[in-house]
Amino acid sequence: MTEYVEHLTAEGDRWDLIAWRYYGDPHLYEPIIAANPTVPIRPFLASGIRLRVPIIPDEVVLDRDLPPWKRSNLR
Repeated sequence: MTEYVEHLTAEGDRWDLIAWRYYGDPHLYEPIIAANPTVPIRPFLASGIRLRVPIIPDEVVLDRDLPPWKRSNLR
């Protein structure tokens, strides 16, 4: 079961900025979009939208920064 953090959007929020805030990587926005299927995918989000931000394990985030020979074989 996936756990989530709730994020209330502010004026100027974008999917990549939210990913940066919670995951430290702006490229990890896809799990956030997938967890919020009713929110339109637009360059900027309207303020006041409650988003579910999935909690992902640190090793998933850090795996992208490792050299290929140290990455997990799950990909």
